Amino acid sequence: MASQQITTGKDVLSFCGKCKLNLSHTIVAMKDEKSIAKVQCNTCKSTHAYKDPSVSSASRTRTKKTRSTGTTKVISIADLWMDSLNKTTRKSQAYTISAKYREGDVIDHSKFGPGIVQSVKDNTIQVVFRHDIKTLVHNKM
Repeated sequence: MASQQITTGKDVLSFCGKCKLNLSHTIVAMKDEKSIAKVQCNTCKSTHAYKDPSVSSASRTRTKKTRSTGTTKVISIADLWMDSLNKTTRKSQAYTISAKYREGDVIDHSKFGPGIVQSVKDNTIQVVFRHDIKTLVHNKM
């Protein structure tokens, strides 16, 4: 049985820092014949150093203080997103820069998917998506 050789142009699984996920990447540079130097994400097309998916952590966490005891509780962004989505009764609306949003609105972003507006400040909103928290522009004429 022949072993699969790692060379440039082959696809490997790597952690993408831009997408924040373990995704398929194409090898673009090698350190030596057994070590991968750089890869290109097949999803977002960014080129970066190879990051072994077994070592990288794709789940980010957010710290939240509880009011009664003052202790810190760590929840994953996916859990925060799911809790917020279950609490809301509002209908999802497509995200546009020109629309005005309120706290608790559910938006459907073309790149990040469904999200819940956590806070509104001037012309920016903080939105919790399934894998990340993003600051977006709104109410722009």
